[in-house]
Amino acid sequence: MTTKKQLRAAAIKGHKKKKSTRMIYLLVILGSIFLVLVIFFVLLFSALFPAVNEDAGKKKERVTAIIYFSDRQERFLMPETRYVVKEENPSLQAKEIVRALLDGSKTGLVNTFPADVRLKEIIIDKFGTAFVDFDDSLIKLHPGGSAAEMASVYSLVNSLTKNVDSAKRVKILINGGEIQSLKGHISTKNAFHPDPELIVKAQEGKS
Repeated sequence: MTTKKQLRAAAIKGHKKKKSTRMIYLLVILGSIFLVLVIFFVLLFSALFPAVNEDAGKKKERVTAIIYFSDRQERFLMPETRYVVKEENPSLQAKEIVRALLDGSKTGLVNTFPADVRLKEIIIDKFGTAFVDFDDSLIKLHPGGSAAEMASVYSLVNSLTKNVDSAKRVKILINGGEIQSLKGHISTKNAFHPDPELIVKAQEGKS
């Protein structure tokens, strides 16, 4: 027969066991809350103070470049001094030159490319040929005419070969493929070499 003393001991033991279980639950709950708070504050700190990209924080060096646009009669090319980002890779540097050309003159010269033409890619091979790939808006938007086509082609060729040492000649592509001409006047089947005779001396404007 169980005595009162045994019953009391069992009750005390059961009470201690329940208390121990409650403490474990409480510690688990507190630990979970602490972990959630830690994650919350880590995410909050990351959002408020994002990691600084050292390369992004550095301003890229800029260099002067001579970009050729047209005179009013579209007979000759005239130089304009521009500042472009300096790239170590020749193909990337070539992109900067063509972007400056497509951006248009800042000194009142005649632009040689339609406003919405988009450059897709430039690759300069080991032989010095710069393959310049435009989207088809170059053909769709180009005004045509032999003088305008000549200005477009040689403003591009002379600008690239003037500013990128490894570019010796320029091949024009549309959407990655060869074309016969821009508007039927000048054949674009072969790469173009620069033509310095089209350039006239002019006071170089800066932008």
